[in-house]
Amino acid sequence: MTTPTELLRDAQLRVTRPRVTVLEVLRDHPHASAEAVAQEVRAAIGTVSTQAVYDVLHALEGASLIRRFEPAGSSARYELQAHDNHHHLVCRRCGTITDVECGTGSRPCMDAPDDHGFAVDETEVTYWGLCPGCRSNIP
Repeated sequence: MTTPTELLRDAQLRVTRPRVTVLEVLRDHPHASAEAVAQEVRAAIGTVSTQAVYDVLHALEGASLIRRFEPAGSSARYELQAHDNHHHLVCRRCGTITDVECGTGSRPCMDAPDDHGFAVDETEVTYWGLCPGCRSNIP
């Protein structure tokens, strides 16, 4: 597995403790909000401003090291960029987010039936429902 330091160097980004720590946090806590990332970074390295964490997230996203996605009604979430065409399952009740492979195993969702002249470079598919824990709590 590639280390955070190697990822940063390969992306030609300066290796800093906050950047390394954000990558480590997202490795251990996929689908984390910026606020959750900031809390974990502070726990690991001490004082760091929320703005600094947002700046790191923005730089890592710009270098395609992380992926940002926004489930409807939720704050933005971040995960390591896997370049694997996966989608997400989101629980309507508790907000749990789980990765799920593309339903067809390929990228047909990148080929819109009518692209209206757009050059499509990204597609987000989100499946919504109730997770097993929430389903078991339904009377």
